[in-house]
Amino acid sequence: MGGLEIRRIFLGLGLAVSAYLLILAWTSQPDQIGSQRSTSISESPVIESIETGQTIEISSNRITPLPVRETDIPVLQPKTTTSTNILQEPSRTDLSRLIKIETNVLNVWIDLLGGDITRVELVQYPQSMDEGSPPIHLLTRSNDQIYIAQSGLIGDGPDSGDRRPLYRAERNGLVFRDKEGDLVLTTEHDGLVIKKIFAFNPNEYLINVVYEVENISEEDFVAGMFSQIKRDGKLPQRDESLFFAPNPYLGGATTTDETRYEKIAFEDVNEGKKSFSKQGGWIGFLQHYFLTAWIPQEEESNRFESLRSSDQTYIFRTIGPTKQIAPFEIGRWSSGFYAGPKNQIALAEISENLNMTVDYGFLWWIAEPLFSILNYFHKVTGNWGAAIILLTVFVKAALFWFSHKGYHSMANLRRVAPAMKRLQERYSNDREKLQKEMMALYQKEGANPLGGCLPMLLPMPIFLALYWVLLESVELRHTPFILWIEDLSAMDPYFVLPLLMGASTYLMQALNPQVGDPMQQKIMKIMPVMFTVLFLFFPAGLVLYWLVNNLISIAHQTYVYKIVERKTAKTS
Repeated sequence: MGGLEIRRIFLGLGLAVSAYLLILAWTSQPDQIGSQRSTSISESPVIESIETGQTIEISSNRITPLPVRETDIPVLQPKTTTSTNILQEPSRTDLSRLIKIETNVLNVWIDLLGGDITRVELVQYPQSMDEGSPPIHLLTRSNDQIYIAQSGLIGDGPDSGDRRPLYRAERNGLVFRDKEGDLVLTTEHDGLVIKKIFAFNPNEYLINVVYEVENISEEDFVAGMFSQIKRDGKLPQRDESLFFAPNPYLGGATTTDETRYEKIAFEDVNEGKKSFSKQGGWIGFLQHYFLTAWIPQEEESNRFESLRSSDQTYIFRTIGPTKQIAPFEIGRWSSGFYAGPKNQIALAEISENLNMTVDYGFLWWIAEPLFSILNYFHKVTGNWGAAIILLTVFVKAALFWFSHKGYHSMANLRRVAPAMKRLQERYSNDREKLQKEMMALYQKEGANPLGGCLPMLLPMPIFLALYWVLLESVELRHTPFILWIEDLSAMDPYFVLPLLMGASTYLMQALNPQVGDPMQQKIMKIMPVMFTVLFLFFPAGLVLYWLVNNLISIAHQTYVYKIVERKTAKTS
């Protein structure tokens, strides 16, 4: 078997493996294509009492422990009430209870019953690129879907059992455009004056939820704060630009002391309640490009739970430590709620490991630095397409030494190809003698039959990692390049880039001599066509990367071939 044939086999295997991995990503279920950083949360035994990280000795018999059953924490969808405190199950929500808050990045609706966040719209992220397209909505409560964020005080608090407080607000709508602002909800409960405060920054997706409780009774007040995301298992809105893309991960996620990032798939929750304790931390719900998460106080020991409720919705929640408030004192509880894009730079500043919700798959260790470099080039150029081109040049420069050596090996193999063909003809009936003579020829001419594989195989992991970067990075969603490329995260609508990529791949193959039997030659000629068809539905940014990579490779390979040919001509 000739050196070029060996190289072609290795190259074919590399391309086949890459194609297989891409097709696997295209067709796999979201939880099967996830990052190797993530594992399922191990199920803990049944806990009879919630560990809050704080022991309080109470002599009064009226103090109730924090609830331990899912029914003790309200997870039902509140509609209307016959009392200001009792949670009922009617069929429709009283729209007069909803308070709308507008910022530069969010539209938020909050229900006065319980102070639940029942709808969130992302103002700067339209559903499609069509003019007048409505914004993406993350949270929603309707007859078709339930996806809300709830919080409350349990123990002696007004949210214990099936009780929810009905709050009052001074206004039924607030707008925060130029400066920070608060929505303050107020209610009274058993000798307590309770304020539930939502703090908004006009340009941020993080909402701080604060409870202030003034104890005007003559007894101690003990309570803990719970925060939870309640969602059904229905798919979110489908991004039309990603019609042919694989289904990204849809489900819960958290961070633990043992693992920086763990997924909580629906299948895991269906098997039973999961729970663990951690100082600080976060728990959230992930979908393509976007995230909701509760982020409790970093200095507090919190309990994190995931379960399926009796109404077949999924609960991802955190429960903070209990606090004891003496008579005529004021107590505070707080937690942050994030609802917005998976912007890894912003998420890293909010909480440790929250940026890892941008799931780059099993090649995350390559994808994360790739995105950092890509983001830097975008800051320089202001265009993500130009940034991809510069990233390609950067990667080729980083791999220059390997590529240069590989192309020299290919040039030497190309130079000895005529002699190799003569050996194959001479020893066509003696395979053992042929192999011996081939190895002697390689040694004499300084040709390495495997050296030419390296420049082709090294870019493969980078290519796969960049695939996930382009698929997962919300920064590239609906971002134009030039002319007809209006969305780098979607496929080329006119297939121009894939066709150019296919032509460049064919040209690269033409630089090598056609060796091997006729069947091998046909297979190698068909491969550019197969990859062109595969690339038709890839994100345009990814095809742009591979096209530029091919063009640089062709230029480099041609340059090396000429150097070797000149050197050979001088010595002959």
